[in-house]
Amino acid sequence: MTPAGPPSSARSPLRVVLLAVIAVGLVLLGGGAAVALGIGRGEPAPTAESVAAGFARDMSQHHLQGVEMANLVPERSTDPEVRQLAFDIAETQNNQVGRLQGWLALWGLPPTGGQTMAWMGADAGHGGHDMAATADGLMPGMATEEELAELRGLSGTEFDVQFLRLMIRHHQGGREMAEYTAEHAAVPAVANLAGTIAETQTAETTTMTRMLAARGGTPLPAP
Repeated sequence: MTPAGPPSSARSPLRVVLLAVIAVGLVLLGGGAAVALGIGRGEPAPTAESVAAGFARDMSQHHLQGVEMANLVPERSTDPEVRQLAFDIAETQNNQVGRLQGWLALWGLPPTGGQTMAWMGADAGHGGHDMAATADGLMPGMATEEELAELRGLSGTEFDVQFLRLMIRHHQGGREMAEYTAEHAAVPAVANLAGTIAETQTAETTTMTRMLAARGGTPLPAP
């Protein structure tokens, strides 16, 4: 199986920049890029404060941490099921980040910036959880730098268990962001992608919970 790619926490910002450059190139190709990204011709661009734009920015960053964790797996795990799961997560979420960043470029909006999670508005307690960013800017479910450092230091079954624990929590936070967006985004393509993300992460969370139990682990508290 082809590895998902080399791990590097420093690559996340660079990856965002590269994706944005690629997306700008698509914009220069004309209206065909909008159609390719699922945006209708002449459809008005959302504002930077909108649910669609906020979700595109924040979910890009959220996904990139998921990819970062998945990219640790090939060098630290020999478990075929964990390796396949990580490969699938990295491939899917990289593709989705490309779409999210492409939309932002088409709308003439920066790939980063703005207040994290502010787009969720006053009813940010969606699903009964506080969906505001933490003091250090982390979105719901995201791992801290200390947790990532610990994960990088593990291998074998210990790594598999902690990877699954962190990824389950990561998916739970991302799912609620996606569910909110599916209900509130005014751009149909964004709402549709958010619905797909919510469904995929719900299914993967069920699978990972089973895998974790089979390896003697217990989930972290939900975000």
